[in-house]
Amino acid sequence: MDTITRRRFLTASGVVAGGAIALGGTAYGLRDILGFRDEERPAGAKTLVLVTLYGGNDGLNTVIPYADPAYAANRPGLTYDPGQVLRLDDAFGLNPGLAGLHRLYGEKRLAIVRGVGYPKPDRSHFRSMDIWQTAQPDRPGNTGWLGRWLDGVGGDPRLAVSFEPVLPPLLAGATSAGATVPGGAVKLPRIATPEVLTALSASAPGESPAQARAAACFADLVRVRDLMADVDASPEDSADTAAPPLDTQLALVTRCIEAGAATRVYSVSLGGFDLHADEKEAQEALLAKLDRPLAAFADRMRNRDVVTVVYSEFGRRVKANASDGTDHGTASSMFLMGGGVAGGMYGDPPSLTDLDDGDLVHTVDFRDVYASVLSDVLGADPGTVLGDWPGRLDFS
Repeated sequence: MDTITRRRFLTASGVVAGGAIALGGTAYGLRDILGFRDEERPAGAKTLVLVTLYGGNDGLNTVIPYADPAYAANRPGLTYDPGQVLRLDDAFGLNPGLAGLHRLYGEKRLAIVRGVGYPKPDRSHFRSMDIWQTAQPDRPGNTGWLGRWLDGVGGDPRLAVSFEPVLPPLLAGATSAGATVPGGAVKLPRIATPEVLTALSASAPGESPAQARAAACFADLVRVRDLMADVDASPEDSADTAAPPLDTQLALVTRCIEAGAATRVYSVSLGGFDLHADEKEAQEALLAKLDRPLAAFADRMRNRDVVTVVYSEFGRRVKANASDGTDHGTASSMFLMGGGVAGGMYGDPPSLTDLDDGDLVHTVDFRDVYASVLSDVLGADPGTVLGDWPGRLDFS
């Protein structure tokens, strides 16, 4: 059974967090992470928390250019009036669902990077997420950008932990992979008998390392189910949810950080942003699900060296479609907060009239943000992860 079939099987089975496939990462129990100590951790070392918004969040209705007449002209029925937005300045405001982040911005604790993208953008969910997670727009490879960082710091899986059902590609390196600590049950179809899982997990002669890693994830599925008891989900969480809510994931991150775990990178996610129809209320509700736990987490981590980064695989088209939604687009915004990040606006806002085939033209390459995170948060040389990449943004 080839890798594409395995990918489709994972997607159909509901064991994929917003499209991210497992790449041979090992499932760990929460106790494994809580008990992880590293006496050699550098003094003042920071921790990175990466929040992925799967589905392509509409950036123009997140960081809203409410004063630009082209905004309302292109989106009848989707726009927010100036009196509805949470104003950042005389031109931009946040979605009404982001009250907590708006407060953080007013306290100069939230950095907003506008116009983030990459050359020759791809509007496929899988391809675009591969690009963001590998940091290789020209030809996405088999390793994630944080997986390559992990390769360079010794490869202990517990240094990079995902609280998603399976490991996202961004934590898969060439010689190592991060750990996944799932919270919620992995629901498999009836055809996923032990015999089928065994067949899917068997590597074939001549397979590439990437195919072998993809196959290895199936061997972890039974172990994943056994490890669910190690995760303390909140009482309101459904026991049969494939991916735990963001508040549960961030609560687990909080528990690990406050317990002194030596983990340097945590990956969490929120899905559902592919809103091709009836977008406005649905997106606002999703952004509220992001805002409440994220703002609370930022407050809890205020006196710790923890930096949180929020991104999505692409933004949406400038013009609304006929179903009161938006279709796959290009450039969008990123959020950063905590750990010495200076709040404010970064990057030039893309024009809403000077478009590329109806899409925004990016003004900041996402690798500039990654380079800063690698250097300032993880203390790494960006060149070893991103190659000969010259750019970076200064958030200090």
